[in-house]
Amino acid sequence: MTSKSILITGCSTGIGLHAAKALHERGYRVFATARQQKDVAALTEAGLESLPLDLDNAESIEACFKLILEKTGGTLDYLFNNGAYGQAGAVEDLSTDVLRQQFETNVFGWHHLTRLAIKVMRQQGHGRIVQNSSVLGVVCMPYRGAYNASKYAIEGLTDTLRLELSDSPIHISLLEPGPITSNFRKTAALKFRQNIDWENSYHTENYQLQLERLEKKGATTAFTLGPEAVTKCLLHALESKRPKLRYRITFPTKLFAVLKRLLSARAMDRILTKG
Repeated sequence: MTSKSILITGCSTGIGLHAAKALHERGYRVFATARQQKDVAALTEAGLESLPLDLDNAESIEACFKLILEKTGGTLDYLFNNGAYGQAGAVEDLSTDVLRQQFETNVFGWHHLTRLAIKVMRQQGHGRIVQNSSVLGVVCMPYRGAYNASKYAIEGLTDTLRLELSDSPIHISLLEPGPITSNFRKTAALKFRQNIDWENSYHTENYQLQLERLEKKGATTAFTLGPEAVTKCLLHALESKRPKLRYRITFPTKLFAVLKRLLSARAMDRILTKG
């Protein structure tokens, strides 16, 4: 029996790495991709089929996808769009170029890859796409405007795609994790220092608190789960006869989804600005 093939983006650490290893052990043919060659080498060393894929580069996306099709004989069963990062900073301190870069990685790269996958999946008569969104695709939080916007965009594109694919054999699901153990905060702190003139901002005092939180070693919340919580939902989205449209992962995501339905926008604002 031929193994089911899956392309996963953002496999260097965290959710993508755990998912790639778990699915490989389960018998999937996993194409674990990463942007940096050192991460591709590490994934290969771990026994995975790994390829370079830079979500900011259309040529890289197309070259990687073409190579995978060559390896599989022209098919791809599943796509897990996961690679992303979080750009922190108040909206007024985000340059348009920094916001554009957030969308290049978190939205446009996914869109390009998804279009390639849909074409193949329509031709072969089956396929599933899973998009790793976030609790910040459900509610917004201060100083997360770029990331909030990118995840809201993914939610909107995915909901639209689901309607457009309703008469096709392709299913698309959203994962919406809250706090998950990963290097996400470390990367967010690095991007913040690179791209935000935080010491000369109106928000300097709040930024200092944000940096302390992001850079505190081992910092987690009481509701932080391991990446296995996401992999569990990913497996359901891939294998269930009736996959969910949305998988809300961690208590904060579930709570905010309920509160958003029950409370007014002003009441939600009061809660979120205290967070």
